[in-house]
Amino acid sequence: MKKDIRQMHLKTLALYFLILVCGIGLGATLIFCLYSIPLNSKPKQLFTFQIPPTTLEEQPPGLYAINSQVPNQTESTTPTTNNMVSNTTTGIIKEEPKQITETPRPAISSAFLHGMRDEQLFWRASMVPRINKTPFKKIPKVAFMFLVRGRLPLSPLWARFFRGYKGFYSIYVHTQPYFVGEVAPEPMFQGRRIPSEVVTWGEISMVEAERRLLASALLDFSNERFVLLSEACIPLYNFSIIYPYLINSKKTFVECYDKEGPVGRGRYDHKMEPEVTLEQWRKGSQWFEVDRHLALEIICDKKYFPLFRDYCKPACYSDEHYIPTFLNIEFPEVNSDRTLTYVDWSKGGPHPYKFGKWEVTDSLLKQMQNGTECLYNGEPTRVCFLFARKFVPSSLIRLLELAPEVMHF
Repeated sequence: MKKDIRQMHLKTLALYFLILVCGIGLGATLIFCLYSIPLNSKPKQLFTFQIPPTTLEEQPPGLYAINSQVPNQTESTTPTTNNMVSNTTTGIIKEEPKQITETPRPAISSAFLHGMRDEQLFWRASMVPRINKTPFKKIPKVAFMFLVRGRLPLSPLWARFFRGYKGFYSIYVHTQPYFVGEVAPEPMFQGRRIPSEVVTWGEISMVEAERRLLASALLDFSNERFVLLSEACIPLYNFSIIYPYLINSKKTFVECYDKEGPVGRGRYDHKMEPEVTLEQWRKGSQWFEVDRHLALEIICDKKYFPLFRDYCKPACYSDEHYIPTFLNIEFPEVNSDRTLTYVDWSKGGPHPYKFGKWEVTDSLLKQMQNGTECLYNGEPTRVCFLFARKFVPSSLIRLLELAPEVMHF
């Protein structure tokens, strides 16, 4: 019995030895094969994918920053649209049909991701063509930049406003980064949310958000005018009035005035001298409209923005002072010193009045449209405000009811 057990152990040891020899031989063979592969050989691609071509209107700004295709209104290369004409002096509004022939732009193959830090974003947005004349026919667009906390409650009204004018506008939305969900269910708002940081209303982070929106919108070379709007803003006219009003304007619209007292000059810090003096200090609304030239100057500013970041702190609200002061010092001749957004301060307090459902009437909206007189390109006009705020979400139904009659959309 002991002899049989000994023989069994010998057979087991022989089997283990055979397995060990085979393993060493197989390993040596694999190592030899790996070392014999040339260093300049390329691995085969197991998976391939291709980014589908998209139009500039369909591409999300948070994904692809550049696309050179002019969006087609229809499958035809000569889409039919409305020739948007408005006489801001007399208030006469008319629309004339016109054929627009679009020349497609050359494709830019190296689209890059928009997941950039602010420094990278501003650097990329500051790159502008030195030849002003484009080698393709460009339709100037208006960039509507929404600075919101989360959802856009009045989006159904804005959807009616944008409907039918694809190719003449761009949308950008800056929300709080912790907001989860859709900003708005309408198609024109899908994919329009840009990478954002936490915003504290009234502090320097608000100005940083505004500059981030401008830089994102500047990546599209077709954007010529840039409008900053809040979640409580509404349009007072249809698109065929607002678009030519902005595109044909010779000046930008940033509210800018000198105000005595604690909420004006009282917020100034003498540590800003000599770059910013008390006489140059200005106040205004944060909801502005600028052209492409001023948008570039704002995001490229390395002289005044650091001063506001360091010395304009609560109760100095940077969003009410930075851009008005900057334009007052550097570009006073190109600004109209007025805002395009109507607000009601008649009730007093630190914030404008909020319009609820039962306060929205046709007479109220018409008063916002024609209740004042101002200058537009040197001529007097009663079309002074293109937008209005603040409207609470409960006013949406009433606004949708009045939109066809009062705003004509």
